[in-house]
Amino acid sequence: MSDRFMWTRTASAAAAAVVLAGALCLVGAPQPAAGQAFGLPELSAESRACVDCHKKDNIGLYQQWGSSKHYRGNVGCYECHAARPGEPDAKLHYEKYISVVVSPKDCGRCHGREVEEFIGSHHSKAGRILGSLDNVLAEVVEGNSAFVTPGFPEGASAAAVNGCWQCHGAQIKVLADGRLDPATWPNSGIGRINPDGSEGSCNACHTRHSFSAAQARHPDTCGKCHMGPDHPQKEIYEESKHGIAFFANQDKMNLESAKWIVGEDYSAAPTCATCHMSQTRTQNVTHDVGMRISWNNRPAVSVRPEVADKKMNLPGQNVGWEARRDHMKDVCTACHAKNWVENWYVQYDGLVELYNEKFGKPGGALYAAAKPLLKPVAFGNPLDFVWFEIWHHEGRRARHGAAMMGPDYTHWHGTYEVAKHFYSEYVPMLEELVEANKTSADPAKAKAAEELRELLHQTLESPNHRWFLGKMDPAEKERRAKAAEEFKKRYQ
Repeated sequence: MSDRFMWTRTASAAAAAVVLAGALCLVGAPQPAAGQAFGLPELSAESRACVDCHKKDNIGLYQQWGSSKHYRGNVGCYECHAARPGEPDAKLHYEKYISVVVSPKDCGRCHGREVEEFIGSHHSKAGRILGSLDNVLAEVVEGNSAFVTPGFPEGASAAAVNGCWQCHGAQIKVLADGRLDPATWPNSGIGRINPDGSEGSCNACHTRHSFSAAQARHPDTCGKCHMGPDHPQKEIYEESKHGIAFFANQDKMNLESAKWIVGEDYSAAPTCATCHMSQTRTQNVTHDVGMRISWNNRPAVSVRPEVADKKMNLPGQNVGWEARRDHMKDVCTACHAKNWVENWYVQYDGLVELYNEKFGKPGGALYAAAKPLLKPVAFGNPLDFVWFEIWHHEGRRARHGAAMMGPDYTHWHGTYEVAKHFYSEYVPMLEELVEANKTSADPAKAKAAEELRELLHQTLESPNHRWFLGKMDPAEKERRAKAAEEFKKRYQ
């Protein structure tokens, strides 16, 4: 384990001082006096030297640091940026070795528990998208290799550099002269791959150099990444009763409070942090945002979070969805009655299961059956885009909308769009593939076309889809006609 990284977090104030002293002595900073709970007795000589220059040349950074708890604890530039000679991104700066990139390993010298939770979360692994299907879009379909830098002599895609990498994180490349490659820096993506080997960026939420907890608690912070056509959590929150309450009562939220317990320090509204991270009367703060989520709605078919964690070998693989749901229910009951919470989860599960069973599972099976009849190039076929948007954009919106009580995103931006494109584009395209290949001279294609035809027939004949063939169950048809007649009588 690197000398720059400490995992230990102590329970007592005196022990906390020892941890901080042990961490800071690695970089030559003065140690705190015995019994001092947090911070240092005075600003180190190294940090004073940094401040003398930066308060002239970078007044904004100096002012931000001056308003931070770090400043009040005499934790300065050097305590965070110090590096050892020989480390990948260490550079000699006025006779001291520093690193421009402050990684979770660096933050972990003092914030051990927070970093341990964070590196076990999906947030810290967001940079792994760089090899995914999404990145094929940004690098190939949308982009090219014309963005040439010293770290990418063969070129990178400007669409990926300015888009995907800024939220998910880039792999920071250190050039031979110690500078950071401009394609990868600046970057505060939450899954940034740092030169010291760590994954993640605390700066993604705790923006430097003020590192404000109040800012991290505000939903606008999450909105830097959690918005847009495929994961519009910020927009959904603003539509929801939770978001409406927050923006109407922001002055009552007590965001600056050191102790921020829902139901005690505020009750006007929850924020993203309230539900997914912050303290309750029975739970501590967690920096693993998956510990209160009972469905992972990212993939084409929703799965339980421990299943997704196991695929990534994260600690959460040992925490079942039922326990996570209980954690979230604890948050909910700070403001809502138990029966309200239980009934809401029945509604949410119903929507996820509707999407999974009616569209996610059969849609994925049909796409797999169509593959032998498509050009073998990712996004080289119209069908690729249609299916991708059904699950990746519209299907996610529906599920996220239900998860966060945003009815418009659940329905009009969600299930309506899923159904419209499934029936008006996806099914006709599959039928065209069958017709174009059923008499192919290639026996493999003819066989694949017949298998696709049979699977499509079975899918459309199933209870979920037979309405499309004009074969709605007679009993259901009668119930619907009766309900329509009652509606007309009620409002005529």
